[in-house]
Amino acid sequence: MGLFDQKPKAVKDNETQKKGARLITVAEPKHVISEQFRTLRTNIEFASIGTDQLKTVMFTSPEVSDGKSTVSANAAVTWAQDGKKVLVIDADLRRSTVHTTFGVSNRAGLTTLLASHEPHMESELIQETFVPNLYVLTSGPTPPNPAELLNSNRMAQLMAQLREHFDIVVVDVPPVLAVTDAQVLLPQIDGVVLVVTMEKTYKVNIKRTVDTLKLGGARILGFVTRDKSKGAHGYGYGYGYGYGYGNTKSK
Repeated sequence: MGLFDQKPKAVKDNETQKKGARLITVAEPKHVISEQFRTLRTNIEFASIGTDQLKTVMFTSPEVSDGKSTVSANAAVTWAQDGKKVLVIDADLRRSTVHTTFGVSNRAGLTTLLASHEPHMESELIQETFVPNLYVLTSGPTPPNPAELLNSNRMAQLMAQLREHFDIVVVDVPPVLAVTDAQVLLPQIDGVVLVVTMEKTYKVNIKRTVDTLKLGGARILGFVTRDKSKGAHGYGYGYGYGYGYGNTKSK
């Protein structure tokens, strides 16, 4: 892939930021892709059997525009539809999308909370959504030091508190190979789901991502492969284990 081949990625990513992730699980709950997301939810729960608990789930990807925000938002909806009390945290502090996806304010959010020493502020910043049982903590204003904020004692304390108030906490983080934000959050995470795009994500980047997550002690619950060439809406999703190379690019 040459330098100029990167342009479509940027366009797609900007579109997601402007319009938010498509919540097909809300718009068309009986669609085959919605059923795939419910299967994803079930498989994640099966993958956690034998562990003490599965409360915090991180969704990430090797590269930009692999679809992790779409997958995390729709997975969160399926948990909420199943009667769980769910919180989505937008920990992608550089390229946030959660507020756009769920149509809520982002004037204050996670970064506001982490930069403050006021107790119990999270109750003021966590917002309800139009999906019953589903709440969001948006990213807040973009800080100059995202990784430092996510690696702070305040973040660890916050995650401990949220475990007590929600059945599932879904954490949307930046791509692993882009910045260190995902790695610094791993001690607070029970399991990681890796999202890759067929015919786009390089095999070598998938392997590097898996190795990086394992070095950080992550429990990788599985991977989601996104196939943009299939499905009525241009997307198809599948869930599995291992590196999931399939038809990913060979470099």
